[in-house]
Amino acid sequence: MSLKDQHIVIVGGSSGIGFAVASGAVAQGARVTIASSHADKVAAAADRLGPNAGGLTMNVTDPADVERAFSGIAAFDHLVFTAGDWGGPRRGAVKDLDLDAARTMFNVRFWGALAVVKAAQSRIAAGGSITLTNGMIAHRPRAGASVSSAMAGAVEHLARGLAVELAPVRVNCVCPGYIRTEVWDSIPAESREAQLKSFTEGQPLPRVGEPEEVAAAYLFLMTSGYTTGQVIKVDGGMGIM
Repeated sequence: MSLKDQHIVIVGGSSGIGFAVASGAVAQGARVTIASSHADKVAAAADRLGPNAGGLTMNVTDPADVERAFSGIAAFDHLVFTAGDWGGPRRGAVKDLDLDAARTMFNVRFWGALAVVKAAQSRIAAGGSITLTNGMIAHRPRAGASVSSAMAGAVEHLARGLAVELAPVRVNCVCPGYIRTEVWDSIPAESREAQLKSFTEGQPLPRVGEPEEVAAAYLFLMTSGYTTGQVIKVDGGMGIM
């Protein structure tokens, strides 16, 4: 299956992994629509992608705004959801947990993904696909990260449930490990590489992954017509250690 002349909507496509997916799809001859909550970032990313790209704003935590955004999109072939945030109590013992704050961990990556799927699913071609994104914390839980682990695992199970409910539209999930995206820019440049090395040095592939390497998994899932309900880990082997 080829992506040539197909239309792909990528929510979270203005940066990081989502932008790499958009770039890879355009290179295969697809038309892409990228969505993000920041209009300036959407416009800049669409301009970088070229004439086969367009953009729109979408606040995935507001179901009404998600519906508004998709009301302007005609039928399309594939939906990719890579939107994420780094808010909420990502680290902390359960005994100290603020439950109201903990609930916010699900707002973008789980409830946002579900709101997007709900609004988009009737517009996706029967031979099309939906690809969600979780994280390796679902498979490598750590003390103090119970909520993060639960949220990531919930996304994975959502993908499996949707694969049954929405068939013949295929639904899968990509699970990235440590990937070199803009999120690491918050670490001072002089210590960033050393910190990333410490995270990955015990992996079979002892380095940080590049966005294009993860994007290949999304592109595969869009073109693999007999793959659904699956989770692909792109983690440098982290999951087997």
